Amino acid sequence: MDRIDDRHIADSLLYKHAFTGDEIWDLGSGAGLPGIPLAIMLPETSFFLVDRSGRRVTLLRRVVRILDLPNVEVRQDDISNIDGPISLVVSRASLPPGAMAHHMDRILVPDGLAVLGGSWVAPPVAAGWETKEVWSGSLDRRVWL
Repeated sequence: MDRIDDRHIADSLLYKHAFTGDEIWDLGSGAGLPGIPLAIMLPETSFFLVDRSGRRVTLLRRVVRILDLPNVEVRQDDISNIDGPISLVVSRASLPPGAMAHHMDRILVPDGLAVLGGSWVAPPVAAGWETKEVWSGSLDRRVWL
């Protein structure tokens, strides 16, 4: 359980250091990270959790129901089918920055922001992306987004 808390939940909450917004899209949400922890932390913010896997979407819908998260909508779709304009996207371990950039160019508003999960080992380098170091006391290490 400690590993889940530190590695997944605390890691998901680090995304909050990078943005503010009324509507957040978690693309490639998988098991709901970072979307579910952020939705709990930000109950006034609307979240759209999108994943292409029917099995994962079923799990996400169940989690949203059990946790009673009225600010979360779950959608089954592929990122290539998502239409903008979207102001804020988060994504953790779904696509590498280069592949994600192609989609973000298409769906983000001109001043939109995409915050992608990075690395615990070294700053990721990808053309056209800015990397920010975020220190986490709960993880006792630095992480790059």
